[in-house]
Amino acid sequence: MKVAITGATGFVGSRLVERLHQEGHKILVLTRNTSSAQRVFPSGAFPDVEIVAYTPTISGAWQDSIAGCDAVVNLAGEPIADERWTAEHKEKILKSRQLGTEKIVEAIAKANPQPSVLVNASAIGYYGTSETATFNETSSSGDDFLAQVCQSWEAEAQRVKEDGVRLVILRLGVVLGNGGALGKMITPFKLFAGGPLGTGRQWLSWIHLDDLVNMILAAITQAAMEGVYNATAPHPVRMADLSRTLGEVMQRPSWLPVPGFALEVLLGDGAMVVLKGQQVIPQRTLGAGFEYQYPDLKPALSQILQSA
Repeated sequence: MKVAITGATGFVGSRLVERLHQEGHKILVLTRNTSSAQRVFPSGAFPDVEIVAYTPTISGAWQDSIAGCDAVVNLAGEPIADERWTAEHKEKILKSRQLGTEKIVEAIAKANPQPSVLVNASAIGYYGTSETATFNETSSSGDDFLAQVCQSWEAEAQRVKEDGVRLVILRLGVVLGNGGALGKMITPFKLFAGGPLGTGRQWLSWIHLDDLVNMILAAITQAAMEGVYNATAPHPVRMADLSRTLGEVMQRPSWLPVPGFALEVLLGDGAMVVLKGQQVIPQRTLGAGFEYQYPDLKPALSQILQSA
């Protein structure tokens, strides 16, 4: 099998490439930075990885490389919580997903032969935020900025079905692994200054990185999977529970909350990513028979920290 991947050098994408390589598949890495991709996937260690330069929001010769791939996994997108949400940065967040997906769908439409499936990332930000509501794949969308981004993102992906290509949309929760959001939280705990972000009452719908990669592989290989699936663990927690559990696993105190206003000073509107949340249940994912390695938080955190 040959799989094309955007966002392959990122937190999720790099782990996905490793798994596909371990299983003997060929991988096409579409990247804006070929030198960086070559460092992450050196040819000696990854002889089955082909690296192609692309500009995500512009049509070009890179689109021809999609022909002959069996599947496309679209993970690319401007980071959401790393900068203040200026008007310019919000435009980058939207366009990187909306226009980037448009060009991937365009490439699939041109391909001969075509891939049989597109696995497209989205996010649980689709549902908006709430401390009281519970969301599943049939819930309606929210109306804040991230919800609007997800709606536009998914709408572009839906167009691939016009060419008879199977579409799986995975709405990602907070991905826990060595790095990513958890990596940023661990440092204060190491310094005995850990604690919840904001009030601690906000919901955190999370998923272990290995479970997410397994879910992507299932979406590629299982023809019965189609439509939207929540890529979250079955047991979401509140931020205070995450902080307490992380403290227990690290044998560190969890007593020093980070006030919301401090994050708002740093990130502006972008602070809502961690200060607000949503309780998301992977109803269709469970219904499809997906088996989680890490359905509960404490074993997931223990495994991540032991392997660090």
